[in-house]
Amino acid sequence: MKHSLWFLLAGTVIFSLGCSQAENAAKPPVSPSTANTPQAPETAKRTIGVSLLTLDNPFFKVIGDSITAEGKLHGYETIVVSGDKDVAKQGNQIKDFIVKKVSAIVLSPCDSKSIVPVIQEANAAGIPVFTVDIPCNEPGVKIATQVATDNYGGGKEAGHAMIEALGKAGGKIAVLHFKQAESCMLRVKGFREVIDEHNQKAASKIDIVTELESSGAKDMGYKAAEDSLQAHPDLRGIFAINDPAALGARAALEKAGKADQILIVGFDGQPEGKQAIKEGKIYADPIQFPDKMGVEIVASIILHSKGETLPPQKLIPTRLYRKADADADPELK
Repeated sequence: MKHSLWFLLAGTVIFSLGCSQAENAAKPPVSPSTANTPQAPETAKRTIGVSLLTLDNPFFKVIGDSITAEGKLHGYETIVVSGDKDVAKQGNQIKDFIVKKVSAIVLSPCDSKSIVPVIQEANAAGIPVFTVDIPCNEPGVKIATQVATDNYGGGKEAGHAMIEALGKAGGKIAVLHFKQAESCMLRVKGFREVIDEHNQKAASKIDIVTELESSGAKDMGYKAAEDSLQAHPDLRGIFAINDPAALGARAALEKAGKADQILIVGFDGQPEGKQAIKEGKIYADPIQFPDKMGVEIVASIILHSKGETLPPQKLIPTRLYRKADADADPELK
């Protein structure tokens, strides 16, 4: 009886040892170097959130397309939305970008003053904000950098074009503005300075008799030009702050039968504007390069992500584009 019990106990111990060894053999060995190392998290998807003034204007569409294409080359996805010139709508878009935790926010503000609180929210969330075309130079916000046309310099070019177009006779002119956009304020500032300098020494003055709101749109440009003609039938020139407004003004002149009497200087260099210059409907444009602006924005985002210090702004010069340039332009009909 004692011998039988001893053999039973011995067998149980051997069986237990065998099971324990088998379990240990089934487990993979733990490397001393990785035993206490947490698993690395997956790399977050890099996304650029872009809210532009409007996508109805081809100029801003080119900026959005350029950021998307250039971003893709560097591993970024891009979300492009239109603020539709509505600061409340644009504010909600930026809030949505913050919720999505995008890598960077790019915007052309619908209103540089009213958008400040939402930019501050992005700043607080640690998301870098970049502005394109339209700056936000308001106090209390942090903008990584501004990429834009040299709008002030372009306005000066537009002033010289108007002087050239009117010749020694001078005359009355109208300005079709878009005061909501700081970029347009700079254009008109440069334009007025050149006209003022001209008037100090010219025998025949160029008189800016009216400055009306065009909203940078064709329909509003039409209405502003129409109102200008009613108030000043002897008008000789119109400076429109972009091509849509200039084309709207041209339509108003044609309707009034004054298309050959009044010269238009626009701004932008959109395909439709360039075609109008070739056809003699617009005298000249300081042309912008929205594709270059998109490329510069992405380059700035990449440099910022690497901890590089960026300049406050990167300005891209305009180039005055006349009929001779349009006639030699292979992209036009």
